[in-house]
Amino acid sequence: MTVLPADQRELFLPLIEGIHESPPWGVFLRNLVARTYARRAFLIITLANAGPAQEPTVLHVAAPRAMQEPPLDFRQIAALGLHPYGQLRPERVYALDELLDFSQPGRAAEQRAALDAMGIRYGRWLRVSARGAADAWLVLAREREDFSASAGATLNAIAPQLAVALRTLVALIEQRLQTAMAQAALGRLGIGQLAFDATGRVMAADPTAEAALSFAPEPEPTPGRRLQLAPEPRRALEAACAALAGAPDMATEPVLLDPATALWLLLRRAPLPLAEPAAQPVALGTLRRATRADSRAAVRLIARVYGLSDREAALAQGLALGESILEAGARLRLTPETARNYSKRVYAKTGTRGQADLVRLLLTGLAPLG
Repeated sequence: MTVLPADQRELFLPLIEGIHESPPWGVFLRNLVARTYARRAFLIITLANAGPAQEPTVLHVAAPRAMQEPPLDFRQIAALGLHPYGQLRPERVYALDELLDFSQPGRAAEQRAALDAMGIRYGRWLRVSARGAADAWLVLAREREDFSASAGATLNAIAPQLAVALRTLVALIEQRLQTAMAQAALGRLGIGQLAFDATGRVMAADPTAEAALSFAPEPEPTPGRRLQLAPEPRRALEAACAALAGAPDMATEPVLLDPATALWLLLRRAPLPLAEPAAQPVALGTLRRATRADSRAAVRLIARVYGLSDREAALAQGLALGESILEAGARLRLTPETARNYSKRVYAKTGTRGQADLVRLLLTGLAPLG
């Protein structure tokens, strides 16, 4: 099949851009329906490590002539017992008749009648696989006449492109998962991070930093944003970023962003292990806002990890939050003598040598993440 400019514009480019859509490839699927004169189309995406309760991602597109009809539930089609989709050869286009079950008398006729009732008289199935990490099935359906040879050629042409796009999507999903895990852990600690270039422009910011700070877009054509700061903190930030541009790795510069709230930003010259090509930030900025962990979750975690009773764990959590033994005991309605006895048992069970050592142990352990 000769690749025409229209193919590039309507099919191949939307495959690339559609990786970032949610759900992916909506524009591509609508263009494919128009190109092949399909009445309906489905795209089903399943991930190999998805939980048993997690439904596949299903994108359903109807041609304008079928827009007023009730949407089809692809699970109804799957329940017909057609040829198992997982056994379809990847990147080969199948006609509907190839999926019918002719092994039992009358079974194919029953399947055909059920499909006719759904308005699916003719169909094309295409499976692509991402090396076992994910599978996608593309289904095109028509009601009155079969697909043309041109439609089949179009599907054959996009099959390898869709497979590459699926593999790219799987890699992106993994990167998103890694990012979400890191941001969730840092967010529990009240830590936000930003990446700066040598002039102090923000190249990236995580959700905690986005929520804690205000940003202003740079005028075109300069990319990036600036933090909205008073003149003096802004000059200090820009000077620190410029200084770190020529500093050795791990050099640091603290910057006071807001004197009224005592909000400091720690800038560090720390090159990231980014794959090329990548714009390497000059400095990573870290800020920390005061957070208070869920006390009940933290108490349960401390009790489980260190073998404490619930009351002992609650006293230990109070000490980690800055309370004195008597203050933590009073909150738990313990007498001063009982509170001191509890603290001794906590020190013994945790292997610490006193309140300061206990606080160090808890704050550097899992309790703040509870």
